[in-house]
Amino acid sequence: MAETVRFAGTSPATLDMLRLLDAQRRSRLIATLFYMLVLAACLVVSAWVSDVTPEALAKGLPRVGSYFAKLVPTLHAAQLFAGVKTEGSLAFWFYRLGSWSWLLFETSQMALLATLMGAVVAFVPAFLASANLVPSRTVYWVTRRILELFRCVPDIVYALILVWAFGVGPMAGIFAIALHTVGALGKQFAEAAENIDMGPWDAIRATGGTWAQCVRFAVVPQVLPNFVSYVLLRFEINVRGATVIGFVGAGGIGQELYQVISFSYYEEISAIVVLIVLMVAGIDIVSERLRSAAIGAVS
Repeated sequence: MAETVRFAGTSPATLDMLRLLDAQRRSRLIATLFYMLVLAACLVVSAWVSDVTPEALAKGLPRVGSYFAKLVPTLHAAQLFAGVKTEGSLAFWFYRLGSWSWLLFETSQMALLATLMGAVVAFVPAFLASANLVPSRTVYWVTRRILELFRCVPDIVYALILVWAFGVGPMAGIFAIALHTVGALGKQFAEAAENIDMGPWDAIRATGGTWAQCVRFAVVPQVLPNFVSYVLLRFEINVRGATVIGFVGAGGIGQELYQVISFSYYEEISAIVVLIVLMVAGIDIVSERLRSAAIGAVS
């Protein structure tokens, strides 16, 4: 009765359409509720396996707050811009700015060199890992698995191994980040190549072009803007990663940060963290502009 009143005066065809839309809406609602329940169940199981309990949170959060409170420097408005020997000034807080700035520069150069090395190594395998470009499924499958091997091992694990091999210093960090970058960029490059227009490829093939010539003249011009964007994005990620792998002796500002954390030099910890945030933010801004300019230039 309610449905009759609701659709009074509606033609049979329109009525059938409205009923179909109502049925689809109910079906989507039921599916959404089902997936939300599945997600909630997964979250509960994950929290249980990870031992994340309300009691643990209630016990740990105050400690986190007290630790961050210790990181706040003692600054006085009257001495804020005084010299490095005046306690309560910005200069006193950043009293090792010179050495820290060099370590920040070293970190950024580690990330830059590692990104370039990873991008160069990943360039050719990316085309071999593209299903639309390689006729041999064996070559495609093997190349994909090799890239996964590079990518699935975290860069900090590579750093632990390479520090043992090369000793403490930036070299281990550079190779560690580069190895992980090969897998990460190789996957992104391959996915970009799989989304190209195959028309130019077929045309060059029809004129007798080799596989390498097809890649050079049909694929590279189409994927180059995406490649540039992915490399710049990976550089931003690697800058942040380079600060972390320093914790295992792989050089850069991360190694210094680990030392001051170990000795509980709270104000030095906060000073270094502020410098890292400023460096990463600045690189993100510059990288975004470079990405836009590069994409515009090659498009």
